Amino acid sequence: MLDPGDPAPAIALPDQHGDTVSVDPAAARYTVVYFYPRADTPGCTTEACGFRDEWEAFEDADIAVVGISDDPVEDLEPFAEKYDLPFSLLSDSDGEVAGAYDSYGEKTMFGNTFDGVFRNTYVIDPDGTIVLAYEGVSPEDHAVEIVEDIAALDD
Repeated sequence: MLDPGDPAPAIALPDQHGDTVSVDPAAARYTVVYFYPRADTPGCTTEACGFRDEWEAFEDADIAVVGISDDPVEDLEPFAEKYDLPFSLLSDSDGEVAGAYDSYGEKTMFGNTFDGVFRNTYVIDPDGTIVLAYEGVSPEDHAVEIVEDIAALDD
């Protein structure tokens, strides 16, 4: 897990439309990069919809949000459309970016071992430095927690 104070690794990945997106931390007051295991599964849907439901708070505070999974691009667009997600979902099909963020590796589910994305979140300041890090987050109310924690940074 990367820690607050660490430089954020660069991100340039295809979004749900197939367009390459380079995340620029300087484009917002803060940038939330959340890693999730699989589009349109219960936990990942809860997490994504939490960000959607808090979208006005993120916009009002000039906070950008991007979700990253190892899903193929063609799985991201239907997910984004189905739940009316107002932020970019990025496809990290080989796990390279997630790996750079210590958010990719061996997992076990139902007795099967495989490589996959861990549910971690980072908040990056405009200088490209990680200011908040969340490991193994619970998708429920995670977006609210981030808004509150960012507000506390500014106090």
